[in-house]
Amino acid sequence: MSIVKAFGAVSPTSGVGALKIERRQLRDNDVAIEIDYCGVCHTDIHFVENDWGATQYPVVPGHEIIGRVTAVGTAVTKYKPGDVVGVGCLVDSCKECSACDHGLEQYCENGMVGTYGGVDRIDHTPTHGGYSESIIVRDEFVLSIPEQLNRATAAPLLCAGITTYSPLRHVGVKAGDKVGVIGMGGLGHMGVKFAKALGAEVTLFTRSKSKEEEARKQGADHVVISTDTAQMNAVADTFDYLLDTIPVTHDFNPYLKCLKFSGKHMVVGQLSPLEPALGLAALVTKRRSLMGSMIGGIAETQEMLEFCAEHGIECDVEMLDIENINQAYDRMKKGDVRYRFVIDMKSLKQD
Repeated sequence: MSIVKAFGAVSPTSGVGALKIERRQLRDNDVAIEIDYCGVCHTDIHFVENDWGATQYPVVPGHEIIGRVTAVGTAVTKYKPGDVVGVGCLVDSCKECSACDHGLEQYCENGMVGTYGGVDRIDHTPTHGGYSESIIVRDEFVLSIPEQLNRATAAPLLCAGITTYSPLRHVGVKAGDKVGVIGMGGLGHMGVKFAKALGAEVTLFTRSKSKEEEARKQGADHVVISTDTAQMNAVADTFDYLLDTIPVTHDFNPYLKCLKFSGKHMVVGQLSPLEPALGLAALVTKRRSLMGSMIGGIAETQEMLEFCAEHGIECDVEMLDIENINQAYDRMKKGDVRYRFVIDMKSLKQD
């Protein structure tokens, strides 16, 4: 084991502070990575504050990791020291079940291992994330970062990027399709960029008229103010797909009516129960579908990174020193970030 500097939480009310954690020694199929940048995801806050009731402390968040390889195990052939690589939301899976066989490790039937908040499949130690100097990851769960990508703005692609890319690719969004993106946060602005790059006609749904100009800068063709009944009625039966990125409980019913027959409402934000109840007539009478999606498998995440390099797509970020992480959390809760914080890990190494 080696001891490295990190930032994490020791209780639901402790906030995030400096601590030391253990990293395992290299196994034959491991890659050791010195972390340069780590994106900040709203999931980090949920884990730190135990919003989902399953956090084991101490917890070191961070699953949008960019860094450089420092060492590899004896069986590793794909990576070498100096390579620029990434680590996303998962660091292991069984690689044997039906989901893993289809490259969908995030749905591993035996349980995927999260980059943090998980348990190592071999030694059963807790996994710790990217708010740290370094990390050691099984080689099959390490991603190559195309040289065309800015390393800092690429970090959030490993969660916010793949979370929005995966459902759009799964349903086969193509040129000429009409896609509505609901919400304009860290996920939503990436959804707009991906849908546009795939050739769709893109509409942003937002409650805030102030976001209209920004939405068009991101690539949206149209903007609908979702609190304006007249605007919502005007786009009834219009969309092939809706990408719903709102992370809090909200009413799905007005949006479902905006789908064409056989349209799909894709949920990537809300995990809480539906409230108010869903009017099933809107589904049944138009053969509409409500579906969910969670991040993506390793192969698809690599595909997404290459797609971003080809199309010049990056996440809009605000850089952050690690000692300001708690203030960043407060701002995220207020929606005061455009659109993702990224920690420059030099601030930890120089501490």
